[in-house]
Amino acid sequence: MTGFITGLTFSALAIFIAEMGDKTQLVAMSLATRYRALTVILGITVATAAVHAGSVLLAGVLGAALPTEWLTLAAGAAFVFFGLWTLRGDEMTDKDEERAASRRIRSGFVTVLLVFFVAELGDKTMLATITVGTQYHWLPVWIGSTVGMVAADAIAIALGAVLGKKLPERTIQVGAAVLFFVAGAAMLGQGAWTLLA
Repeated sequence: MTGFITGLTFSALAIFIAEMGDKTQLVAMSLATRYRALTVILGITVATAAVHAGSVLLAGVLGAALPTEWLTLAAGAAFVFFGLWTLRGDEMTDKDEERAASRRIRSGFVTVLLVFFVAELGDKTMLATITVGTQYHWLPVWIGSTVGMVAADAIAIALGAVLGKKLPERTIQVGAAVLFFVAGAAMLGQGAWTLLA
C-alpha cells in the first residue's frame, strides 16, 4: 500500500509541476473562454486519462525491458531535460489557438476532449508520465498523473477567470524547473549509487 501511495503522490506532483506554464494549460484556458468550466474540466479529464493510459502502458514495456538502475539514470536525465524545457517555455501559437477555435463540434465536451487529446500527444506531461511510470506501478501513476494534470489545469482556469489577466508565467516556469532539477539530481544520484554499489 505504501508503494501505491508513493507512486500516486509522486506522479501527481510531477505532472502538476510539468503542466505549469505548459502549452496544454494555455489550451485549457482558451477552451474555458468558449465553454463552461465544468465542460472543460470533464473533457480534459477524459482526454488526459486516455493519453496517460497509453503512457503508463509504454512505461511498463520499457520497465520490463531495461534494468532498474539504468531506468533510474534515464529518468533522472529526463527530469533535468524537463527542467530545461520548462525554463525555455512552451507557448500556444496563434496557429494552435486557431486550430482549437476551429474544431467546433456540436458537443462542447467532445470538442474539448478532442482538442486536448491532440494537444497532449507528445507533450512534456505525456513524456513525464512515461518517465515516472518506469519507476512505479502503472495504476498509481495513471491515477496520479491524471489528477495532477486536471488539478493544474483547473487552477489555471479558475485563476484566469478570477484575475482576468495573464498569470506570471516566468515565475511559475522557474519554480517548476527548479523542482525538476532537484528530482532529476536525486534520481541521477540514486541510479549512480546503485550502479557503483
